Amino acid sequence: MVRQDDNLLLRALGQRLRMEREQRGFTVTELAECADLSRRYVTEAEAGRANLTVLKLAQLAAALGLPLRDLCDLPTAGGRTERVALIGLRGAGKSSVGAALARSLEVPFVELDERIERLAGLSLAAIFDLQGTEGYRAFEREALEEVLAEGQRVVIATGGSIVASAETYARLRSTCRTVWLSARPEEHLQRVLDQGDHRPMEGHPRALDELREILDRREGRYAMADRHLPTSELQPAALAGELERWLEGSESA
Repeated sequence: MVRQDDNLLLRALGQRLRMEREQRGFTVTELAECADLSRRYVTEAEAGRANLTVLKLAQLAAALGLPLRDLCDLPTAGGRTERVALIGLRGAGKSSVGAALARSLEVPFVELDERIERLAGLSLAAIFDLQGTEGYRAFEREALEEVLAEGQRVVIATGGSIVASAETYARLRSTCRTVWLSARPEEHLQRVLDQGDHRPMEGHPRALDELREILDRREGRYAMADRHLPTSELQPAALAGELERWLEGSESA
């Protein structure tokens, strides 16, 4: 008989497998061929329905160029954490909803990008100009570990691109309850402009089209979050209330 915790573990492993595959640009068919497994088996494994053996896990890890221990580095089945991490594109409402949720829960609220700037002693723009994406990713990993070390009770608003780093995103998902906040592309862009940030439009006449393309690329990774919450219809306080009820329900489950 399969226990509920077993199902949770298989789903977590399937999500990790899919994220690692997508990060490397493999199709399901390509991964199956490299691992000498059937396409159906890989599909079932990513869906959390395959009864994975150690040998087949090793084949998949080798095909992805990963140590087996890294593929199996998952959150403890049935585990609970009071950390909440909000993910999503800029303009999704992570700052406003996160601050409201933190006030309601009476826990600290952390903007991860602010921690990155503090660690680097530079603005985000300067980090990218001087050290590029790799430099930013290194500071992002360090900043996340710093926040995690500060305790179990915190609400974190992450940068929109955190899902592009397989290692950091896996770490986030294994240590926090993750919530994907989303809105329509037009709303994402308008909210950023309303905040006085006109950089998305500067030199980018196709800014809205580019935003749609980014969302299309990241949507599968955002969807790995524990909860998806559209932010178009409700105010931050109402959204925070909905998340608080969800957190209370998952605690009692």
